[in-house]
Amino acid sequence: MAQFEKLFARYDRLVLFDTETTGLQYSRDEIIEFAAVVVERRDGATAVVREYDELISLSPGGFVPPKIQELTGITTQDLRERGLPKTRVARDIGEMIGGNTLLLAYNAHFDLSFLYYFLLRDGDPMILKGKDKLDLLTVYKDRHDYPHKLCSAIEAYGLSDRVCNSHRAVDDVLATVAVMEEMEKEKDDLDRYINLFGYNPKYGIEGKPIGSVTYKPQPYHPAKALYL
Repeated sequence: MAQFEKLFARYDRLVLFDTETTGLQYSRDEIIEFAAVVVERRDGATAVVREYDELISLSPGGFVPPKIQELTGITTQDLRERGLPKTRVARDIGEMIGGNTLLLAYNAHFDLSFLYYFLLRDGDPMILKGKDKLDLLTVYKDRHDYPHKLCSAIEAYGLSDRVCNSHRAVDDVLATVAVMEEMEKEKDDLDRYINLFGYNPKYGIEGKPIGSVTYKPQPYHPAKALYL
C-alpha cells in the first residue's frame, strides 16, 4: 500500500474507522456497528496490522428503525444475538487508538461525534483527548467536483471493482483505506489537512464543533486548497 511518509513522520499508527448508527442525532442515537483498520510501519513498509468489525448491542428498549435496517441490512434481532456489549467495544477502541495515533474517517465529524457520545456513556471519552484527526471527505472536496459521497470517490478513483460503499461499516472503512491510498498518489499533502475540517457554508457545522479541530467553510467548487 502507499507509504504515507509524512503521516508516519508524525504518528506511530493510523486508525481509519467507520460507524453505522440508528440515526443522525449524536447524543440520542446509537452506534450499532463499529469497524476500523489499523495501519502501521513495520520493517520499513506500511501495512494493515489489524481489522476490526463488530456489531454493538442496543440499550434496553432500543431498536433499529426500518429505514436504517433497509440501508444497512442490520436488524434489531442481529444486535440482540450478535452485538457485543458497549463497554467491551469501548475498551477495544481504547486499545486500538492508544499512543501516538492519528484518527481518520470519511466525513470524520459525523463519526467522531458519535464516538465521543458512545465513549461518554459506556467508556472513557478522555482517550480522544490529544488525538489528531484527518477528514478524508474534506480532502476529496478540495480535489474533486460535486458529488462528494464515499461512493463518488470510489468511482472517481476507479476502485469499483475492489471496494464498495455498502453502508456496512467494514465495507465502508475498507473503501476509505483504498480511497486514501489513491489520494496519497494523487497529491502528497494529506498532512496539511490534519485537524482541518471543511463544512458546507449553506448549512454550517452540524452539531457541536470538536474543540481540537479548525473548521472552514468549503464550497462545492473550492478555488484553492482549504489549507491555503
